Amino acid sequence: MKLKALLLLFIFILSNTINAQERPSKKGSLYCYWGWNWDAFTNSDIRFKGEDYDFILEEVKSRDKQFPYKRDTYLNIGRMTIPQYNFRIGYFFSDNWQVSFGADHMKYVMQQNQLVRIKGFIGEAYGDFSGSYNGEAIALTRDFLQFEHTDGLNYLNLELRRSDDIINYRNFQLNLIEGIGIGALVPKTNTVLLGKERYDEFHTSGYGVATVIALNLNFYRYFFVQTEFKSGYINMSNIRTTADKMDSAEQSFYFAQINAVLGFRVPL
Repeated sequence: MKLKALLLLFIFILSNTINAQERPSKKGSLYCYWGWNWDAFTNSDIRFKGEDYDFILEEVKSRDKQFPYKRDTYLNIGRMTIPQYNFRIGYFFSDNWQVSFGADHMKYVMQQNQLVRIKGFIGEAYGDFSGSYNGEAIALTRDFLQFEHTDGLNYLNLELRRSDDIINYRNFQLNLIEGIGIGALVPKTNTVLLGKERYDEFHTSGYGVATVIALNLNFYRYFFVQTEFKSGYINMSNIRTTADKMDSAEQSFYFAQINAVLGFRVPL
């Protein structure tokens, strides 16, 4: 009986040793990923103000800007930043917790020619668009306004995430990830407003907060694919619209983002 008990104890210790080898610690490891996103935005009120105009466009509709798949665009290192993309680098400070920095490159396009309500005033220098407004309908034609964050709606953010195993089988692990984050908006806004010269320069315009939930498939310890759903709030109170620093816009909205990414993890 003693021999049998010792044998069972030996098997138990051996099996746990093998199991530990199959579940390497994530603590102290670094990871990096790259991928692509699909986005949706709520309608938003946009205020435009300058020396001789100050008006609000209500419930403006928008969309993202997807590029048709071409290998030379999506997989060419020199052109990979053209589509909507996600980049993130992170560090596991414990087996379950990670801190990371990332760039979510979204693209926001105001839908052209839609009818919206307008309130405020536009000065006499702007011809047919001049006047005082109190909720009248106006068409967002190209000679009145073109407004896009297409290079892009850049959300630079810090996130705290937790990772938990769902399935752990040999060289494959399926993990559930949840996280929260906060960051800054650094868009490159393409604007043509009231016939003024087109403006398109990077600038810091506001902040964002977001939550994320993801499924991570890790294989052969060092590589993974991951799908994410992220949603959050963006507030941009200082959007540059022309070369004149007195001209600006402000808006806030909610967004939803679906991401597909590829990455690797390396123990340090």
